[in-house]
Amino acid sequence: MLDELLGRASLKERIAELEDETERLRARYEAETDRRAEATTARQDAEERVNRLEDRIAQLEGELERVDADEDDSLAFRRRETLRGGRLADVLDRLRSVRTGPEGAVTTVVESGSDEFAPDDELAAVLGDRAALVDAAAPCLLCVDDAGLVSVALDPPVLPNEGDVPAGWTDRFALDREWFLPTGRDALAVVRADLFAVGVYEDDDRIEYRGFESDVKGSHSKGGFSQARFERIRDDQIDAHLDRCRETLADVYDDTEIDRLFLTGQRGVIETLAEETAVEPAATAAVDATGDPKSALEDAYGTFWTTTLFVL
Repeated sequence: MLDELLGRASLKERIAELEDETERLRARYEAETDRRAEATTARQDAEERVNRLEDRIAQLEGELERVDADEDDSLAFRRRETLRGGRLADVLDRLRSVRTGPEGAVTTVVESGSDEFAPDDELAAVLGDRAALVDAAAPCLLCVDDAGLVSVALDPPVLPNEGDVPAGWTDRFALDREWFLPTGRDALAVVRADLFAVGVYEDDDRIEYRGFESDVKGSHSKGGFSQARFERIRDDQIDAHLDRCRETLADVYDDTEIDRLFLTGQRGVIETLAEETAVEPAATAAVDATGDPKSALEDAYGTFWTTTLFVL
């Protein structure tokens, strides 16, 4: 009664209405926050999956074109084989042993992403319509003799430059073992956003190893300023990790007489490291190397020193 006399009853009713509205708005805000957090988490999970699969995609990019070529039986590769180790050395020795007349064999570098393969008239006459298969095998080394007895493409770990092979037709195929097999003293490193390992090899024997893992944040479920801060921290951690990778490579280079350096691992991380490292890599390759540093290095080493033989 007193509240009504003093006019407080209507105010209390208004306060109750506002409190109810506040609760509804708070519930809506929390629901939106949860949905945003879920969306952020889903996006980060997707990004992490992309990072994990990125290396595999790099290895499989050319496969689609090769499969498309295989769909037409008249343009299918006669045979395709993955070569490594002793089997690879035997195939190379067999190809290197081929001798022809003074102008009976040609070795051609075909780079990926270049214009459509355009052989000269003599090579085009030998290959015929199977010249279309060369694009599917690129990047590769093409070896063909003028009688059509040998017609193969190989994708070596270290693709030479055009100037590294003889121009035109000669009496043998130009296939240096160092493009396909570990020779001399080389260093091979595998790098991910949170992992690094490097081995120094004498031919195929590892004589030195260094590896480590770095504490790099994973996914984050919040949005807004918290998410931005999280990403800045993670970027800083990755930068610090790459600085440590560069220092380790420099130490290895100073401590050992290395002929060549090869970088493998996560594509984007490789590119960043290759651009800024003091030691220029002879070749890079995206590989799906998992596990601890030593296991990842072993996987990367085996994957890198692999060649696919395409019989046209």
